[in-house]
Amino acid sequence: MMISVESLAGLERRMQVSVPASRVRQQVDARLVQVGRTARIKGFRPGKAPIHVVRQHYGPQVREEVVSDLIRQSFAEAVQREQLAPAGGPRIEPAPGEAGGDLRYTAVFEVYPQFQLAGLAELRLVRPQAGVAESDVDAMIETLRAQRPNWIPAGRGCASGDRVALDFEGRIDGETFEGGSGKDIEVVLGNGRLLRQFEEGLHGAQAGESREFDLRFPDDYHNRNLAGRTARFSATLQRVESPELPVLDEAFCLQFGVSAGGVERLRAEVRENMERELAGAIRGRVRAQVMDQLLAANPIELPRTLIEAEVRDLQLEMLRRAGSRDPRQLPPRDAFEAPARRRVALALILNELVRAAGIQSDSARVQTRLEEIAAGYDDPEAARRQFRENEGAMRQLQMAVLEDQVVEHVLATAQVIDQPATFKDIMNFGAAAASEG
Repeated sequence: MMISVESLAGLERRMQVSVPASRVRQQVDARLVQVGRTARIKGFRPGKAPIHVVRQHYGPQVREEVVSDLIRQSFAEAVQREQLAPAGGPRIEPAPGEAGGDLRYTAVFEVYPQFQLAGLAELRLVRPQAGVAESDVDAMIETLRAQRPNWIPAGRGCASGDRVALDFEGRIDGETFEGGSGKDIEVVLGNGRLLRQFEEGLHGAQAGESREFDLRFPDDYHNRNLAGRTARFSATLQRVESPELPVLDEAFCLQFGVSAGGVERLRAEVRENMERELAGAIRGRVRAQVMDQLLAANPIELPRTLIEAEVRDLQLEMLRRAGSRDPRQLPPRDAFEAPARRRVALALILNELVRAAGIQSDSARVQTRLEEIAAGYDDPEAARRQFRENEGAMRQLQMAVLEDQVVEHVLATAQVIDQPATFKDIMNFGAAAASEG
């Protein structure tokens, strides 16, 4: 077999392959013999037709199959002989030739980049050092109380933080519109469920009071039929209730599944959750630093094939999250180019680091991580079972653990500064997005 390789732009290669005609004939003949053993040809008993008759009936079809198989086989042999690592399937361009002559074709494909990792000792990382203090547990308990208030009649006009029940009807140009009315709708003011102008129209109203006000829908409102238009609303408050923090007793603890041990047991479980979340957040911060610095220290050329495949995966993932499977509704690719390039580059760098350092996935650590994840569910055993039965989820878990091992390997070599921090610093505790415990 004759092979020649030409480097094109970037990582693209053009490889010309010539398979001897004798090899083609040999495989065609062998396959015709196999076909002849079961062939049903008019005038002959099954499997008894002479080989020249079998060739007349099946020759072109068999040759086409053999050529297809030989291209796959010879391509694999050729890249191995030339020590090439294709990053994707080749584009095959058959070359014209005489009947019965050598099989010649050109394969165009991209290869994985060859690179040497930058010295890990040059990386500078900051590792937060923090724990969960009693005051942090106190603050979290208060947050939990605020999330489950008792609602009592306010006896005053409504304000942000109150829970109201209302009837309302909206009209545009005197006509009602879909979604513009409701009966006994219960909502907490200030939680973002209602448009700001709507809440302003209700502000200060008491139970039993009616209000009328205009509301202009935002230009980017999700319902395009209403975007930018002005509606006239009439609303009547049925109830106005203010929040009252619940007593920290056994009944409160029971809302969180603590049926024995009372407040002390609840505090212990809250602390365990906080410590687990804190450890995960610190791990995430350090991991992000490692990945960012590995990327910055190792600029590598990326195969376009892998980038396009990653873009497609990200588009499909977004489509699934939107609840659709229609490929015609794929979001535009441009927004996914940068994250796709990052993913591909990180995968190549991490694979090289794993190979160079001889890192292997630790099954015991995978099991420990599974236990940690399952502990966050109401039914840990069901969560563990669901994970184990989901091949994709387990593969992602194994990759996450392998990445942790990579991070630890980097930390053991890089310059690491341990920086004192608090639970509030790490978890941004007290911000609306992080205060749900």
